[in-house]
Amino acid sequence: MTTILVTGGNGYIGSHTVVELLNNGYKVVIIDNLCNSSKKVIDRILKIAQPNAQLTFIESDIRNTKKLDQLFKDYRFDGVIHFAGLKAVGESIANPIVYYDNNVYGSLCLIQAMNKANVKTIVFSSSATVYGEDTSIPYEESMPMGKTTNPYGTSKAIVEKMLSDQCIADSQWTAAQLRYFNPIGAHGSGLIGEDPKGRPNNLLPYITQVAIGKLKEVSIFGVDYPTHDGTGIRDYIHVVDLAKGHLMALNKILSVGDNGQECNQRTGEHIWNLGTGKGFSVLDVISTFEKANGVTIPYITKPRREGDLAAFWADPNKAKKELDWQAQLTLENMVMDAWHWQKGNPQGYN
Repeated sequence: MTTILVTGGNGYIGSHTVVELLNNGYKVVIIDNLCNSSKKVIDRILKIAQPNAQLTFIESDIRNTKKLDQLFKDYRFDGVIHFAGLKAVGESIANPIVYYDNNVYGSLCLIQAMNKANVKTIVFSSSATVYGEDTSIPYEESMPMGKTTNPYGTSKAIVEKMLSDQCIADSQWTAAQLRYFNPIGAHGSGLIGEDPKGRPNNLLPYITQVAIGKLKEVSIFGVDYPTHDGTGIRDYIHVVDLAKGHLMALNKILSVGDNGQECNQRTGEHIWNLGTGKGFSVLDVISTFEKANGVTIPYITKPRREGDLAAFWADPNKAKKELDWQAQLTLENMVMDAWHWQKGNPQGYN
């Protein structure tokens, strides 16, 4: 049985990806420090997964190099999916060193441990933020990484560069860099979903917490952008579609030979956007949530936030062509599944 290490596997995207891996016959080992997730996720995953799914959870930080090296000795991993890291744009602006420590140094520790154990296949959870602010829309993988607008995006760009350079230096390395856009929604079972600790940083969990009564109103940052209604436009993708994209990318690179020829003649690096190719504004999302769920969402408007862009969305055609993957679920699916999760778990996993 193929064994995959998933760093940050208890998190929002990680947990949904673990479900897809288990349901497709992979054996999974999760390492997670639980700084932004819950141990209760494991039982929820096992309720969703197929019978006899093989899942192991290790509570540890990937920056604990002694424990990480031991983990690679205890298991023979065929590959790694790397989610572990912090992801709030505003927080990264306020505490950049914390983000470079977690996201960049943590990734360096992981790559070093992989090298020692001769495990050279990785799927990296990157971000559309690496394209920066000076890029035309829609974002295509052939575009160079731009000037990132916040430390979170910069940390993702640095890790991408680290993996790219490693693939150049060692032809046995194969790295899938997945640049995804704005994941929302939850598993259709309602058992796993987005459970931010503290006040949410992302739009949809903020909306659901207003709907459930935990928060008073949604704050819309910026209503003077050059968009159809003045609010920012993003490419929202259902987290289950996103998880399936990770599965397809892993399947692809695990089929690559030792020299990585199938993915890239030069380095073994491959980059795929995971998005819908459509953009929706903040007000579009609120309106769709209200109509789909029969709930009124009060909101107030505030000035733009530093580091936010007016609009961006993906060109997902490369993933469709090379991975046979494309997003299937609609914005209505996303907001309905998110509300199903929140109603069934008003306090998240607590």
